[in-house]
Amino acid sequence: MRLRRLRDVLTGYVERGDVPGVVALVSRRGQAHVEAIGTTAYGGGRPMSADTVFRVSSMSKPVTAAAVMMLVEECRLRLDDPVDALLPELADRRVLRSLGAALHDTVPAFRPITVRDLLTFTWGFGQVLAPPDAYPVLKAAVDLGIGMGEPRPREMPDQDEWLKRLGSLPLMAQPGERWLYNTGSDVLGVLVARASGLSFSDFLQERMFTALEMRDTGFSVPVGSIDRLAHGYWGDPPEPLDTQEEWLTAPPFFSGGGGLVSTMDDFFAFGRMLLRAGEQRLLSRPALELMMADHLTSGQKVLPHWVPDEFEASGWGFGGKVTTRRHTIADTPGRYGWDGGLGTSWRVDPAEEMITILMTQRAWLSPSPPPILRDFWTLAYQAIDD
Repeated sequence: MRLRRLRDVLTGYVERGDVPGVVALVSRRGQAHVEAIGTTAYGGGRPMSADTVFRVSSMSKPVTAAAVMMLVEECRLRLDDPVDALLPELADRRVLRSLGAALHDTVPAFRPITVRDLLTFTWGFGQVLAPPDAYPVLKAAVDLGIGMGEPRPREMPDQDEWLKRLGSLPLMAQPGERWLYNTGSDVLGVLVARASGLSFSDFLQERMFTALEMRDTGFSVPVGSIDRLAHGYWGDPPEPLDTQEEWLTAPPFFSGGGGLVSTMDDFFAFGRMLLRAGEQRLLSRPALELMMADHLTSGQKVLPHWVPDEFEASGWGFGGKVTTRRHTIADTPGRYGWDGGLGTSWRVDPAEEMITILMTQRAWLSPSPPPILRDFWTLAYQAIDD
């Protein structure tokens, strides 16, 4: 009865045209419930299904963090070592006196950037919620094409050129000073490539996706699967995000912050690995507990240029958000995961042994979760009746 509400409410969103279709999963203690409603495009397309392919954008971040932790466990990376040896473009940093300062108005960084800084988004550079020309450093970053807006990896340079451009800019804050969104995950993709000797794409495929049987996850879509790629939409009224054909070839930049496509089935497999419920144990229990712990201090959670209440009941682990206290019925302390701004969401909840996934392809209209996602979380947790 309680899970029936899930279908009824999500069907309403499709019937009203808020999204053309949706795939949702609620799994608890080994029992999974899936809903696939609507189609992959407004006015047509294939019926939604568990193997529909979506642009998961920022849901790429936990995947990137897990790849880094695999290399940490192999002692090819150390959390508190400077990244200078592998990323010399980020050595000897200069830091702006303030976010609005001129690019030359800088001071030396107090210390080098570490792997931990990148994983926790406290390394000193990231996206801010402001017009592209609001600050000199933001305008310069936008002009350099290093990904300061929506995920567009096909419009970015290759990883070496990208990091060279990024390294030409001063940091926005001192390493360890505050949380700044997104860019750390893109740097980590380059770090994984240089530490492993493989491209970031090949590392993920060989070390993670093959092992977990995540057959439809990657940075492009094979020609034989392109009909399963849901159409993406921006804005209100909705307009096409891009063409399907753009996803047939690999991008020049493998974005660890937002470049992946995937399916509900594949992210379910990734979630089971994190909950140690699947057959493949790619990371140890201590590594997983570290990855899904809140690593931010209260000072680092002060976000003058982001959503002010982002961390009202949560913090940040490695590559994902971590719930710290019960604020809504869905806020189990220790719940971990992240969302994709193009219309997707994924969480794992160790305390409830629960995985929740929502896949649409209608981009968020603001940094705050849209109503369909907030309702989905409520509906998933109200179904717990033991």
